[in-house]
Amino acid sequence: MQKPKLSLKGRALRYLSQREHSRLELARKLSPHVAEGEDLDAVLDWLRDANFLSAERFSESLVHRRAARFGNHRILAELQSHQLSAEDMENRKAEMQETELARAVNLLHRKFPVAPVDQEEKYKQMRFLQQRGFSSASIRAAMRAEREEWH
Repeated sequence: MQKPKLSLKGRALRYLSQREHSRLELARKLSPHVAEGEDLDAVLDWLRDANFLSAERFSESLVHRRAARFGNHRILAELQSHQLSAEDMENRKAEMQETELARAVNLLHRKFPVAPVDQEEKYKQMRFLQQRGFSSASIRAAMRAEREEWH
């Protein structure tokens, strides 16, 4: 027996029950399922008005999921790709700024438990943090913190 087809609203609620989504992301996921006579924007507005869809909750969720593995630059770039408001971006940036150094040190110690023995190893560790989106100030401080701890 075939499953009954989900309405656009039902499909949206199913997606949102799994994790938070941005309006842009949810619209992209729902657009292939829009039937004739259905209004995607009206459904998204209803979800926002009913507080099922929240840009603030989405950005908090994304930051929480990514913070242990990535730096501020990378997370902010991902948030920006979801077209969040400038105010929401500033709020997340301020929150993450406080913890970036601790996150960089923690990630560096997990990936490289031993301090670099030569310049090549030092650059390798610095590139690792840079590719993860950490600021140069946080990278330098994390490298200093690690050397102090291991020597």
